[in-house]
Amino acid sequence: MQNNAILLQTLTVEQLQQLIGTSVKNGIIELQKELNSKKDDEELLTREETCKFLKIDSSTLWAWTNKGKVLAHGIGARRYYKRSELLECLTLLKK
Repeated sequence: MQNNAILLQTLTVEQLQQLIGTSVKNGIIELQKELNSKKDDEELLTREETCKFLKIDSSTLWAWTNKGKVLAHGIGARRYYKRSELLECLTLLKK
């Protein structure tokens, strides 16, 4: 705590304002990056978008959903798939 007090005493008002401004800007940039990555992961995809994303036919998606290989989330009669859950379902294959 004392180090901060000494540091602040040696700064001019302009330097302190610049330091705070830079810190706030960096914090906002990091928060935006985090929110954007979470937004992409939690994005809900339609059946068609899921088929394009996985490069599969709709009958394959239907079969995988019925077998529990991928999870579907429903709203009314519509089915959606979370991008993050689809990525978790992928497994590394050994050659």
